[in-house]
Amino acid sequence: MADGAGVPDYPTALGASSRETITLLGQDLARDVMGQVSFGELAFWLATQRRPEPGEVRVFEAVLAALADHGFTPTAIVTRLTYLSAPDSVQGALAAGLLGGGSRFLGVTEDCGRFLHEVLTGLDGNPPVDEAGWDELALSTVQAARERRRLIPGLGHHVHKDGDPRTPALFRIAREEHRFGPHLSLFAAIGRVHPHVLGRTLPLNGAGTCGAALADLGLPLELLRGFALLARTAGLIGQLAEELRHPVANEIFLSVDQNNRAVPPEPTAEPARPRTEA
Repeated sequence: MADGAGVPDYPTALGASSRETITLLGQDLARDVMGQVSFGELAFWLATQRRPEPGEVRVFEAVLAALADHGFTPTAIVTRLTYLSAPDSVQGALAAGLLGGGSRFLGVTEDCGRFLHEVLTGLDGNPPVDEAGWDELALSTVQAARERRRLIPGLGHHVHKDGDPRTPALFRIAREEHRFGPHLSLFAAIGRVHPHVLGRTLPLNGAGTCGAALADLGLPLELLRGFALLARTAGLIGQLAEELRHPVANEIFLSVDQNNRAVPPEPTAEPARPRTEA
């Protein structure tokens, strides 16, 4: 945009600075935000440009806590190894870990939220009114996914085979704050009915539950993975802090380096030769 004099104009409701003040979301940063607003509340506010209610903040911050750290996951290991290789680049180590937030780790949060929202969008604003209705919808959803050989995001966990402890905690907090909306309702129903279709019981994992909870808060689906990365950033800083105190990255590196095994090459199929015209 440009004003009448042709000077570029870039409107923003986020941060802006003058010589004397800094404003953020229409507030005076130093007076109205610092020491007055928690970081979780601010992150929500920045994404939605509306100040969240206390119940929304509690659910949102519970999600951030659920996703902050989950042990020696690939994201944690690569952060430590990158720091071992480049201790002068903390930002590189953090970035390396965050880049691993994909379909198997962290990205499930967004994938599950989108999956549930896709199903709910097909209801034309007429969601079920009771548990039996949700179970019926969930059953048809699981059956359709199986027919299409489509995995249901958020179903199953490589460690918590008997149940992810984060899931019931998030369900409880959302109910306590009256934020247990249609996405969580459908996800909970999927947890109840899927054994009838799949023939086995899989846990509803915490990352998927987080996606359902964030979607029920009305946060943009396109940003759900961003919130997971926001949470994991705190966890990766913790991983680096522990690496400084009790380093293990070099042992991880040497464990692989000193135990590699040479094998004969396995050539791939030859590429197709370009056809020549006669």
